[in-house]
Amino acid sequence: MTKDEIIEGLVICVDKPLHWTSFQVVNKIRYELKNTFGIKKLKVGHAGTLDPLASGLLILCTGKKTKSISDIQGQVKTYTGTIRLGATTPSYDLETEINEVFDTSLISDEEIYAATSQFVGDIQQRPPIFSAIKKEGKRLYEHARAGEQVEINNRSVSIEKFEITEIAMPHVEFEVICSKGTYIRSLAYDFGRALNNGAHLSALRRTKIGDFDIEEAWQLDTLISELHALNTQPQ
Repeated sequence: MTKDEIIEGLVICVDKPLHWTSFQVVNKIRYELKNTFGIKKLKVGHAGTLDPLASGLLILCTGKKTKSISDIQGQVKTYTGTIRLGATTPSYDLETEINEVFDTSLISDEEIYAATSQFVGDIQQRPPIFSAIKKEGKRLYEHARAGEQVEINNRSVSIEKFEITEIAMPHVEFEVICSKGTYIRSLAYDFGRALNNGAHLSALRRTKIGDFDIEEAWQLDTLISELHALNTQPQ
C-alpha cells in the first residue's frame, strides 16, 4: 500500500470494531488521509454496512475503486454469531431491551439442528423495524423510535448455509452464508419462532465477502498507524 495507490484506487479490508458504525470507519479513514497526506477530495466508501453491534469484515474502497462497490456488495457473505433463545427484543438484537421471555427447557438439541433446514435456500424474510430501510421518506428505525407503526414488506433472500456450530443453552453458535440483503437479526428472530419460542441475535461477526476474508483485514488502529508511517517515507 502506497500513497499513490490509495489516491489511484485501492480496496482495503478492515476489521470493524464493535460499537463503531460503518460510516464512522469511513469518516475516520477519510479524516486520516486528509490530515496525513493532505488529500482533500479523495473518494472513500464502504461495500456493505455492518451494524454497530456487529464486528468483522468491512471493505473500504478509495479513488477509482469506489466504482467496484456495487459488485463487491453483491457477493455472498459469511457470518458467525450467537443466537440467544428464550427472549425477544423489538430490534431482534441487543440494541433494545428484552420485551418477552420464553421457557426453553423443553427444546432439544435435535430440534435446534433440525430447524435450520427451514431457512436454507430462497426464503422470504421480513426486515427488522430497527433497520435503515427507507419507508415514507424516513428510515425504519426512525419510525420505530417515534413509536410509529409501518407496514414492512417481506424480501426474497438466499441462504446457502445455516449451520449450528455449538449449543450451550440458551446460547446457540452458528455460521451463515447468505446473499446481499439478508438480515441475520431477522434470521435469529424467525429461528426462535420456528422452535415455537423466542430468540434474538446477541453477537455477530462478518468473516467473508466473496473472496475477501477477515484474515486479510487490517485492525483499524494498525491501519491508521500504517498510513502515518507511509507519510514519513521518502517520496
